[in-house]
Amino acid sequence: MELHTLLGYAAGFLTTIAFVPQVVKIWKSRSAHDVSLPTFIAFTVGVALWLTYGFVKKEPPMILWNSVTLVLAGAILAMKLKFD
Repeated sequence: MELHTLLGYAAGFLTTIAFVPQVVKIWKSRSAHDVSLPTFIAFTVGVALWLTYGFVKKEPPMILWNSVTLVLAGAILAMKLKFD
């Protein structure tokens, strides 16, 4: 595997797992009061576009990590709408 691909997997992993604590915190507290809805809507749309770009460019790290991040961001949005 080439170095740039490994860097892509490592960067994607780290930036994706950064959202796991937020998802867990919102789920446990049943509150997303401090989460900005416009920010997370923009972020989620941006991640969806990055995912699309990854498919167009056929970049497995982008496809993998943006898929996972899209699920996490979607979960945060759903909990924001449900709990607040």
